[in-house]
Amino acid sequence: MPSKKYNTSDYLQTAEEVALYIDAALEEDDPKLLLAALRDVVNSQGGMAMIAERTGLNRESLYKALSESGNPKLSTLFEIIKSLGLHLSVKAA
Repeated sequence: MPSKKYNTSDYLQTAEEVALYIDAALEEDDPKLLLAALRDVVNSQGGMAMIAERTGLNRESLYKALSESGNPKLSTLFEIIKSLGLHLSVKAA
């Protein structure tokens, strides 16, 4: 039987799982890892078209912002996070 390729998006079903996943990515202090995690979450939530609809942002702009070479504006990140039912917070190191 052929093995199925692992897809992180398949395991991000609840808001709590998504929040823990994004939080873990943020703890690594690696912007590329955060973008990868956001791509996984977006895929788990219906894809770029769904997030574009929720945020009012252009789908192509979202693809570019979350690409491996992306460098999204902070306002774009806030819109994406908000559309996922999350909010960012800061804690002391």
